[in-house]
Amino acid sequence: MKNSFIVIFFLIVGCNKTSQKDNINIDKIEYEVVFRENHAGVYEKLKISNTSFEYFYTYADRGRGPEYTEKITLNEHDFIINQSIEGVNYRKVPINERFTANGTAASWKNPKGDSKGEIKEDELYFRYDGSPAIYEILAQHLLKSTSNKVTLFPEGEAELVKKIPLTLKNGTALDLLMINGLDMNPTYLWMIGNEMICSISGNLHIVREDFKNFRTEMKILQDKVEDDFLIEITEKLSHSIDKVMIKNTNVLTSTGSMLFNQDVFVEDETIKAIRPSDDKVIAESIQIIDGTGKTLMPGMFDMHTHNTKFRGMLHLAGGITAVRDLANNKQLKELSAEFDNNTIIGPRIVIFSGIIDGPGPFANQRNVIQNLEEGLSEIQSYKDLGYQQIKLYSSIKPEWVKPLVDKARSLDMRVSGHIPAYMTASQAIDRGYNEIQHMNMLFLNFLSDTIDTRTPLRFTMVAKHAASLDLKSDEYLQFVDLLKSKEVLVDPTMAIFENMFVSQKGEPSPTYSEIMSRLPVISQRQFYAGGLPKTDKTSALYKRSYNNMLNVLYDLFQKDVAIVPGTDGLPGFLYHRELELYEKSGIPVAEVLKLATIKSAEITGVAENYGSIEIGKKADLILIDGNPLKNIGDIRKVEWTMKGSNMYYSKELYNAMGIKHYE
Repeated sequence: MKNSFIVIFFLIVGCNKTSQKDNINIDKIEYEVVFRENHAGVYEKLKISNTSFEYFYTYADRGRGPEYTEKITLNEHDFIINQSIEGVNYRKVPINERFTANGTAASWKNPKGDSKGEIKEDELYFRYDGSPAIYEILAQHLLKSTSNKVTLFPEGEAELVKKIPLTLKNGTALDLLMINGLDMNPTYLWMIGNEMICSISGNLHIVREDFKNFRTEMKILQDKVEDDFLIEITEKLSHSIDKVMIKNTNVLTSTGSMLFNQDVFVEDETIKAIRPSDDKVIAESIQIIDGTGKTLMPGMFDMHTHNTKFRGMLHLAGGITAVRDLANNKQLKELSAEFDNNTIIGPRIVIFSGIIDGPGPFANQRNVIQNLEEGLSEIQSYKDLGYQQIKLYSSIKPEWVKPLVDKARSLDMRVSGHIPAYMTASQAIDRGYNEIQHMNMLFLNFLSDTIDTRTPLRFTMVAKHAASLDLKSDEYLQFVDLLKSKEVLVDPTMAIFENMFVSQKGEPSPTYSEIMSRLPVISQRQFYAGGLPKTDKTSALYKRSYNNMLNVLYDLFQKDVAIVPGTDGLPGFLYHRELELYEKSGIPVAEVLKLATIKSAEITGVAENYGSIEIGKKADLILIDGNPLKNIGDIRKVEWTMKGSNMYYSKELYNAMGIKHYE
């Protein structure tokens, strides 16, 4: 399929001011795809005629990554009338998407199925999976729209919020577009006229070949625009508090019980009083909040996150005030300070974990070492930065594990992570692991130490074989005894495996079905992808495997193996589902809420100030419109979150991200 792109020879435009602007005669344009600051793939655009284009897009991420071949035909007004997309998505699920419009009659095929409908002449079809082509076409329409808006088909609307003229150091003038309505964060596109030059979204950068030497400069400029935007939102949505009385509320205690009809007084970020509600006159200087029929809880802890400046609002909107960051760059302390100072809205990062991975094609790329000596040095570097933990990843050589663990232990640092390729969990524990991330890593212990867990085999092998694990077998019971005797913490991240193993292509993922309709268009669509590739035969097997993962979760809880709720994914929403799945496994809801609050506070060493509602503790609080002890799903109904000296209304935070509130 890709051969059609190499039949035309062309001259790459040089990196100078004149040639960058004058590319009108180029029939083929190439872009480099950079992921986590490494070359990861390509994006190619081939002009067939004035209205017909072909595209190829691919990048690799540790054995995952999409590959699409795409064809688009435009009408005289540059709206899509024909589109075909073939290939595989990020998780290698086959994609075959089609769209055709004939006048107002449209038909399309995408992961949701085959559909027909009526399309208006000013509506732009927005595909489910595919290349970045749609962003360039959308930008072109937004730039000429008198309302700065474009209606998307079959649903959604995009808005050009800002067009920011910027100039590179070499004198090249570009426009940075800020677009709302597609995702939970603004979408940013770099344009020269109608041509997309670059797209920078988190770790994924797509930059035209003749501009790749300027990618870092563009990122710095975009970072400043993004920061200014977030600072502006923070100033607008942070509500300063001094003295607050939450009246007649129900208080969740540290034992998992409920105190009904209480008045809770907060002053100077501290809980000063908790008493049965009464009708005493309250000073005018005290802000009154009516908590009747609602539940006051401590802020919750997400014990597996990877924080960015954009994710902070999602955490607080979802009632999460504290997190462990289990692998990030070495600038994480700077982001944490911005969260703590309320320069940018975000949670308290109470545990900082550095990450180390070994060399190879599946390396994590955040921090890759080439030899043991580099690894030992990196551990010292993280310690010097104030990190408390080290996370080892899948490409670490097994023979490096023991000396790396010993180094970390000598610095009073915990060690956790994936189980490196060609090791078992038992072997990693014997070499000193304090905790294990992800439930699949436990199940791999019962398969083989010959599995290359750097690849997607760490998912597919578990999907195929987890159902057959006997929880009464000697092998399993001995492993649980090992977890207990070594006091190994398990961070299971159950929700991400539900999405992988149970969801079906074309159907709403059960992991997100409760909240999908609240999300922007792109966020919704990714939850129809179906997780791991499945057939009719394997779908039932994968579901049984997932159910057995839930059985193990409950068994570990019953046997007093320490477990913690964490997400490793979409903040807030995925955490709520994680807690629901804990209850689904059989863990009593009161115990689930304790795991989310006081137990996590104890594990992270901050229980003296956080994790429960007690006089003298800090007032990191959330108000729930409901009673999660009776219905764990009420945990989604966060009205507001109190952190430090500020209150944040969830509805305002969600609206700022294009998300509907739970109402």
